[in-house]
Amino acid sequence: QVQLVESGGGLVQAGGSLRLPCAASGRTFSYYIMGWFRQAPGKEREFVAAISRSAGNSDYADSVKGRFAISRDNAKNTVYLQMNNLEPEDTAVYYCAAKFTTTIVALPTTPNAYNYWGQGTQVTVSS
Repeated sequence: QVQLVESGGGLVQAGGSLRLPCAASGRTFSYYIMGWFRQAPGKEREFVAAISRSAGNSDYADSVKGRFAISRDNAKNTVYLQMNNLEPEDTAVYYCAAKFTTTIVALPTTPNAYNYWGQGTQVTVSS
């Protein structure tokens, strides 16, 4: 089992940047595919980015490609979401998620594929 804690959210102007860390507990972090999702008021939770266990592969939602970057440091049990050129449409609660796997699988992009979730961190982008 793993516990996830996001941080780094806040209020930023359009065009600005934020970096969201997500710290994971436990000794088996390298066995988890990690993902970031977001949920705006009145909307469903949506996929943002995912990264493989070894960080050799990543995937992004079309809406954030070229602006966001996901990375991980397995030695620190932490996954990051670097968000650049933020837009008001990026305003949402951002969630870190983890999927345990002992095999090489495709990076999942649906919330129900992930086993563990953090509590979320609010990101607000003003115009």
